[in-house]
Amino acid sequence: MKEIRFENVWKSYGKTQVVKGLDLTIKEGERLILLGPSGCGKSTTLRMIAGLEDITSGDLYMNDRRVNDIPSGKRDVAMVFQNYALYPHMNVVDNITYGLKVQKVQKDEIITRLNTVLEMLQLKGYEDRFPKDLSGGQRQRVALARAVVKKCDFFLLDEPLSNLDAQLRVLARKELVKIHEMYKQTIVYVTHDQIEAMTVGDRIALMNQGQLQMLDTPENVYHRPANIFTAKFIGSPPTNIVDMAYQNGNVVIGEQIFQLTPMWINQMNQSSVDKFVFGIRPEHLEIYKAPLENTLKGNVKYVENQGSNYAIYVELEGNEVIAMSEKNKWYPSEEVYLRPIVDHIHIFDKETTNSIGYPKELNHSLLLP
Repeated sequence: MKEIRFENVWKSYGKTQVVKGLDLTIKEGERLILLGPSGCGKSTTLRMIAGLEDITSGDLYMNDRRVNDIPSGKRDVAMVFQNYALYPHMNVVDNITYGLKVQKVQKDEIITRLNTVLEMLQLKGYEDRFPKDLSGGQRQRVALARAVVKKCDFFLLDEPLSNLDAQLRVLARKELVKIHEMYKQTIVYVTHDQIEAMTVGDRIALMNQGQLQMLDTPENVYHRPANIFTAKFIGSPPTNIVDMAYQNGNVVIGEQIFQLTPMWINQMNQSSVDKFVFGIRPEHLEIYKAPLENTLKGNVKYVENQGSNYAIYVELEGNEVIAMSEKNKWYPSEEVYLRPIVDHIHIFDKETTNSIGYPKELNHSLLLP
């Protein structure tokens, strides 16, 4: 099985703990995204898989084989680095095929694999160029080609698109998915870019301060965050998070109330939590100029033009929250009324920061269990 399994893995540099008790199984043939802010331990986790970092404690298994002490060259991995790591004195063809020659792959097979990746990654015509003669996007494609031709079981990518402009990133993401659909490697992809995570990954492993925060599909990570960190990290603008109280079926924010539906009342009544935090994404917070049923009153602080829509920053009971609008019809100091879309609210335990869970009635196409 082309599976990777971490069992209580720790990684420390002296007294600094970078990865803390990681338990994670990466399924055969999936595209798993290691996502998180800088310094969260995601690149270190990838480098442990590659054999470029020692494991302080715990066990790492690949293909059901414990690989803690197995050197990198014997792990059947291909890796693409953030800085591409191309040989400056070699042309495109030699950069791509060097590893195959070292492995003593037959010449005919090398030519077949080379021609396949040159065509796939649109590198025809660049065969004789050296890295200094290539653009950033071309170098990135050469680095990908060098990894693809190895036909390894495990394909590791460490922020491979971070040096590309926005248009090239979109094209490169499509190429990566196309490569995976062709070869079905087990892909582990490190990024801090949540758009890459949502578009490329089958599952997302979100990390923070060396610990795994959530492991699930992109849909569930977005729509059903396991904790406050996940809710705030995923999405732009981030999820609105405010303190709340719960009284008689109502969310109480400051001196205002928002009435819950029966399914959420049942969920709250099943919870043993005493102190709560309320969450709602900006796109799930409706904004009106006049009071309606179940709305909360606030005042506009300022309006941010985001191109296709507008982010409306609102003061609500001492909290700054954001609502989205397609029209620029909101003005600073204007009184407005906000209504959360009940199917998309989140309620967290203030002490643990974990979600209290979601009503079973929300098990529809976007909110899978």
